[in-house]
Amino acid sequence: MIRWRAPRALIVAAIVAVSVLGGCGKPSSESTTLRFWAMGREGEVLASLVPDFERAHPGIRVDVQQLPWSAAHEKLLTAFAGDSTPDICQLGNTWIAEFVAIHALEPLDGRVAESAGINSNDYFAGIWDTNVVGGQLYGVPWYVDTRLLFYRRDLLREAGFAAPPTDWREWQRMLAAVKERAGGDRYAILLPTNEFEPLLALALQQDTPLLRDDARFGNFESEGFRRALAFYLEAFRHGWTPQATAADVANVWNEFGRGYFAFYISGPWNIGEFKRRLPADEQGSWMTAPLPGPDGPGASTAGGSSLVLFRASRAKDAAWQLIEYLSTPEIQRRFHALTGDLPPRRESWRSEGLADDAYARAFRDQLERVKPAPRVPEWERIANAMQVVAEHAAHGDLSVDQAARELDIRTDAILEKRRWLLSRGEGR
Repeated sequence: MIRWRAPRALIVAAIVAVSVLGGCGKPSSESTTLRFWAMGREGEVLASLVPDFERAHPGIRVDVQQLPWSAAHEKLLTAFAGDSTPDICQLGNTWIAEFVAIHALEPLDGRVAESAGINSNDYFAGIWDTNVVGGQLYGVPWYVDTRLLFYRRDLLREAGFAAPPTDWREWQRMLAAVKERAGGDRYAILLPTNEFEPLLALALQQDTPLLRDDARFGNFESEGFRRALAFYLEAFRHGWTPQATAADVANVWNEFGRGYFAFYISGPWNIGEFKRRLPADEQGSWMTAPLPGPDGPGASTAGGSSLVLFRASRAKDAAWQLIEYLSTPEIQRRFHALTGDLPPRRESWRSEGLADDAYARAFRDQLERVKPAPRVPEWERIANAMQVVAEHAAHGDLSVDQAARELDIRTDAILEKRRWLLSRGEGR
């Protein structure tokens, strides 16, 4: 994994058009003010958790700033360039490698080793691993995300199946049977061509990595990825899924309810959405299930957000106390009740609300089998390339081998700077 100290002038030049944020620090000698940047709904909810922390730590005040996800990445880079990063931040775990590469984040191994409240063995291993870059820990998982099956169990029963699939072969039989019964205007599964996550999950189920040679080159021509891509494209070739983007489906919840498709690969937020949006008489018609793999229960993506501590913080000890507080099972349960976000610690799943939720149970199972995407700063660009190339293949423009080759070409171009840095002995 590269760790390089980017020239600050280059970063400033890249974002010169963006205004630099204000500084941070202690307002007085008697108290410490922590600046905490959080995104989206989590930022709103965080404000309700902070007062209890402040009462327990009277010398610490927490200033929460809520950022929209659409602006967060640029704002964080701007803050780094201007020496005005917050003390603590919610960071999507696919961003961690990038901020490690510019030397923005504080390693946390020593603090975790001395912590009485954070036990890495209580965290789902694949989720914890998303925070490890170059052998060092840079974040503590805050909430988790993974993808699995939402399915219409009534439509499966009508097609002759009493339970969801557990391997690819069984899944294909179900897809064929559901489509045959549904007819021409309905489908067995929805795989939006502008989403890379379903294909990524299938690819992570393979033994071969997506990048090779210390992530210097793409590895999409490997047997494993070509196997995953071929399985994915079968759904389009047989007409089990429409050739549509998410925008082409007016309302995914209504379409799921009316039986336009029987399978949908999605994340935990849709538990609440389907509960709210489907009528009461349809609530018994759907369920969740772990993703099937090639030869049995399969892996899936390791997503979510983590809590990170910035190197430039002047209040690292106080910030770490806040991370420990937000990482306790009790607070994670409260956070789940307020947001629906799934907790990263097994202990936190022992509450009645989660343990008794039939829809969340499959996520608990799946979280034991999640894998991180490649931890390189360029990963999001590579994922976008994977989506674009797979969409061309889904429309029949590329064969499996052609798509894999094209994806390696694009990935190798994206990773050119990484190879140059490694050749100069910079980072690792």
